Amino acid sequence: MTTLPIILVVDDERQSQEALRRVLADEFRVLTASTAEEAEGLLEQEMVHAILCDQRMPGVQGVDFLKTVRDRWPDPVRMIISGYSEAEDIIAGVNEAGIYQYITKPWEPDELVQTLHGALRLYDLQRESAQASLDLKVPQAALQKSIARKTGTLKRQHHFDGIIHAAASPLAGVIEMARKVSSFDISVLITGESGTGKELLARAIHYNSPRGNKPFVVENCGALPDQLLESELFGCKKGAFTGAYEDRIGLFEQASGGTIFLDEIGETSPAFQVKLLRVLQEGEIRPLGARLTRKVDVRVIAATNRNLEEEVRGGHFRRDLFYRLAAFPIHIPPLRERPMDVPLLAERLLGDTAKGFGRPSLCFTAEALDQLRAYDWPGNVRELQNEIQRMVALADHGMLGPDLLSPRLKARVCPAGRALADGEAPGSLREQVEALEARLLAESLSRHRWNITRVAEETGLSRVGLRAKLRRYGLEREG
Repeated sequence: MTTLPIILVVDDERQSQEALRRVLADEFRVLTASTAEEAEGLLEQEMVHAILCDQRMPGVQGVDFLKTVRDRWPDPVRMIISGYSEAEDIIAGVNEAGIYQYITKPWEPDELVQTLHGALRLYDLQRESAQASLDLKVPQAALQKSIARKTGTLKRQHHFDGIIHAAASPLAGVIEMARKVSSFDISVLITGESGTGKELLARAIHYNSPRGNKPFVVENCGALPDQLLESELFGCKKGAFTGAYEDRIGLFEQASGGTIFLDEIGETSPAFQVKLLRVLQEGEIRPLGARLTRKVDVRVIAATNRNLEEEVRGGHFRRDLFYRLAAFPIHIPPLRERPMDVPLLAERLLGDTAKGFGRPSLCFTAEALDQLRAYDWPGNVRELQNEIQRMVALADHGMLGPDLLSPRLKARVCPAGRALADGEAPGSLREQVEALEARLLAESLSRHRWNITRVAEETGLSRVGLRAKLRRYGLEREG
């Protein structure tokens, strides 16, 4: 699953938290905390990219909290969001806590999203320049400590033993193969449907390899046109093309000594495939607009939900590039082929979701788990996660029963927990139509990686109409 940038919202008002979550959830993974102590706990566990902190909170001022963050976690870009705009607060925030932006309430959604994108660009620049603080004044010892702590956290989070599966699951053999290849510096091609966890497996391979202390860099090759993708991966010189306002270091260089993960490699054009092949063959890149090449030392892990061998036979993917990428192919089976994993995944996702939503002590009934296991999950783990988030949001007590399941699951699964066969009627005509519509929307969301604009275009719906249907069928994306 592709990793979204993580934004931490620190505000003692739940209404403010939820308002920010609704605005940001399409493009970011949003964590929320009501107190400084709760926020520090999340910073210990998660790799946060940016922090939006309220200035006036019980017990501690936002600026004071962000000063602590600056000392202990210098990487996240720090921002204050407040209904108050006293000059003293602003000056203190900029000078003492390294505040990137002071945002006043009421804020405009579009402007806030643009500000966060600017903050993420700054976060990337800090990584490129190997500096961990906003004003470049963090002592070297603190920087080294931060890097060591970050690396340790990532290795613990992305160990092979942390990939949830049952003992008899087909995934067990996949993980064993990945564990063996992680020690050898060869290219890996991971195939599987969207939402099966290809990036999760790629991270485990990297962090358990000899390159584990070096960068792990991700690029979605299907999200950009050729010129921008070439600039992202290989870098560019100022003026190389319209919009190239400065020299840019490419991701291959940023990943020096480490691993680059090329997701959706099957979406690249034949022209770009030629350029990528040369990089893999020669071990060197040439930034757009540059005359000289640069050597790179990077391990490549690629992933796709396409059948690349069929693409090669059809002339849509270069045969020589395929063999360069697929030195060691690994296929992740979809969730419908490993139903024994569903209860274990559901329990883990429930624990994470309940903690994030501030609703501990929740558990599934046996009947609910049976019905979750019986469903075929066309959206795989991502769809399962969304279903559990919906159940947690709707729960009135500690037990999550089958009554909380979304309409598409109720329509597709019989009362006894048996999946309906193709052509078998799930109920009334209306229920059948709703079940089909929900399934098609889920598949479109998965196919377009939750890009609402593309899903609306494909389905012929307006964005407003699409969102209404997503709410109706429990397909809204949370966090």
